[in-house]
Amino acid sequence: MGTRLSMSFTPEFLDELRARVPVSGVVGRKVKLIKRGREFSGLCPFHNEKSPSFTVNDDKGFYHCFGCGAHGDVITFVTETEGLSFPESVERLADQAGLQVPKASKEEAEKSKKRASLYDVMEDVARWFEEQLAGSDGKEAREYINRRGLRAETVSRFRLGLAPTQRGLLRKAMNARGIDDQQLVDIGVIKQNDDSGGSDGPKRDEFWEYFNHRLMFPITDRRGRIIAFGGRALGDSKAKYLNSPETILFHKGKVLYNLAYARQAAHDMGEVIVTEGYMDVIALSQAGFPAAVAPLGTAVTEDQIQELWRMVAEPTLCLDGDTAGIRAAFRVVDRALPIIQPGKSLKFATLPEGEDPDSLIQTQGSATMREFLSQARPLSEMLWKKTIDGVDIETPERRAALKADLRKQVGVITDKDLKFEYQKDMFRRFDNLTGANASQGYGNQGQNSGPAPYQNNGRQGYNKPYGNPYNNPGNKSQNRTPWGGGKGGARGKGKDSFNLDPRIPRPNMSPRLLARRQEQVLLATLVNHPGVLTKHLEDLATLRLPSQDFNVVLQDLVDVIVRDPDLDREALKCQLCDKGYSRLLDELLSPAVLDHGKFARPATDSTAAEHGVTHIAAMFREKQAEQDKGVQSREFAANMDETGLTQLEAHKQLRQEASGVAIDLDSYDPDAYEDSQ
Repeated sequence: MGTRLSMSFTPEFLDELRARVPVSGVVGRKVKLIKRGREFSGLCPFHNEKSPSFTVNDDKGFYHCFGCGAHGDVITFVTETEGLSFPESVERLADQAGLQVPKASKEEAEKSKKRASLYDVMEDVARWFEEQLAGSDGKEAREYINRRGLRAETVSRFRLGLAPTQRGLLRKAMNARGIDDQQLVDIGVIKQNDDSGGSDGPKRDEFWEYFNHRLMFPITDRRGRIIAFGGRALGDSKAKYLNSPETILFHKGKVLYNLAYARQAAHDMGEVIVTEGYMDVIALSQAGFPAAVAPLGTAVTEDQIQELWRMVAEPTLCLDGDTAGIRAAFRVVDRALPIIQPGKSLKFATLPEGEDPDSLIQTQGSATMREFLSQARPLSEMLWKKTIDGVDIETPERRAALKADLRKQVGVITDKDLKFEYQKDMFRRFDNLTGANASQGYGNQGQNSGPAPYQNNGRQGYNKPYGNPYNNPGNKSQNRTPWGGGKGGARGKGKDSFNLDPRIPRPNMSPRLLARRQEQVLLATLVNHPGVLTKHLEDLATLRLPSQDFNVVLQDLVDVIVRDPDLDREALKCQLCDKGYSRLLDELLSPAVLDHGKFARPATDSTAAEHGVTHIAAMFREKQAEQDKGVQSREFAANMDETGLTQLEAHKQLRQEASGVAIDLDSYDPDAYEDSQ
């Protein structure tokens, strides 16, 4: 198979590849397919099922499961079932089809050619190290291997070798095989002396070998090609472990030890274990944990985290239980937070102090190791531990400082929904730590606020439909006209009554003006009831209003509350005024708007306000989903591509979620709910 290039593939090449490789031929290697007309069917490889719902269509070039929704073309199938990246899948299929992967440029082609030759050099060097381990000079290294409890098949599987004590042997052996010194320099196994000795001094060797008197661990790329070495000192050395220097093949911050072999195991088992060193990985693999990998002498990097996520959604970091191990976990938390996404995170398994995976398996067995892995804690818990570690909260100032630190830590999360969830989780923990009760908890605003998050007080959550109190036969509001007007066009005065302004043209509003008024009522309710905004922040952050100007206002409201969830009504108004919304506030809080929804008024009970917001938001979501569904249905019918299907299914799910609360606000009496209480 040709070398993979850092390039983008042309649409013409991908189309030719798809045309040459039938989907059924590739799928049929993993799924027993039965011909049914022009299609094939079988049991889905992506979920457990007893009756076949998986279909393959060669004419259209895709597979689709009506059970779990899995969908894609031949390249997607290889990517999903074999744990390969998109370029690697293309390269493998191109090799099967007899297609040559196009070169991006002459320069890239030259680099690719050089890399190809260096892979061969690396292979020769690895074999030579293996020969030294098996030879007469390898006795000390073999005794060390035996003491570590490694079996012969494990040594062979990981291709362990020996860099001998005597210098110059590697260079001499490679030169004899036709490999020149520059190639050995390029792969990092020899270095050139800066000073080979003066004219009067003793003559020094021009080159010196990077590894000597070390047990050698070949390091491979994702495809199993050797790109570097790690060496464990067998004698006294300041550096117990030593990795190859950076080369054209090797960038240690992007590579994980044992990645090539762990990928398939991760796909089959659904787990990846990240540990600290080579011997831990080998011990785990030998004990029945083949999906084990390790960074190369540094803390886990962002690139390595992304590599882990290509294998599983939540890899487990298995760290030593000492202080250094905990510090390493905290560094990973700092690097992971800015890049975590919904469904992509990390877990942390902490071993007893003084133990690492290798020692724990040797002394207590693999069952104990599995028990510790099963107790792995989520990233959010490790973030909390990191933030409160050694913190004194005895004074209000220190508690406020801790709260500010929590906001700062969570603030680096880029996904808005995930950031909101972390804020809720951190402030729930903060309230539990400081003994705050429900009235002091995260997001409460006083008597007009909604219930605190994590306390439903017997009420349903924001994404659940409320009951339908305005359908109660005993509800006097049934005789009212839409939008709260009585038969006589006015209300009797009471504690929470609001006299109608006779100048407001209530009847016969155009659909456009009515839609704008609904948006205004929603925004007015959120301004007057910040507790409702806080409680439903996650839902409102993804809501799209029909009017772009009001949509901007809604997002600014969300952003203000995200930054400071404890704002009350007046403080929220001040923040909006600072953003230039003074005139808009006058409009939103005017009788012309509040007359259309009693629940929007400041004195209204927060439960009624929450009820109104839920229904208005659901109505807007359903209308938008209906519009989007039409567009996506047409696009999917025309292209039958994976993106179109994903969007279509998402809109379908959105409409299903909204259907329980959606109503027609053109005929909805928003005041009826509160009056029924």
